[in-house]
Amino acid sequence: MHFKLIIAFVEDAKTNAVMDAARDAGATGATVINNARGEGLAQKKTFFGLSLETQRDVILFLVEEHLSRNILETIADVGEFEERPGTGIAIQIDVEDAVGVAHQIEKLVDVVEVEL
Repeated sequence: MHFKLIIAFVEDAKTNAVMDAARDAGATGATVINNARGEGLAQKKTFFGLSLETQRDVILFLVEEHLSRNILETIADVGEFEERPGTGIAIQIDVEDAVGVAHQIEKLVDVVEVEL
């Protein structure tokens, strides 16, 4: 079984909604890294030297490759990444190898067979 790593940079207010939607789309779990900062095309605004920026969370999903595109699109829809600039981004990268996922493979075998 082959996996992809989906990395989503999400507004912290949308983290739970994105995680729930990803699970409904086939993700079997996630790791959340809180309080990330970033900058897009426009620099962050300041007010008397204080930065006015929303907090971001980084969510890592290790997903089966046949389910990854649907999960990625679901994350983008729920996170509203295409509707408003600065709401977040998500990427997926190939995973060459993974350990500690045997329990997930048992669950995913039936799901992937239905997808194929």
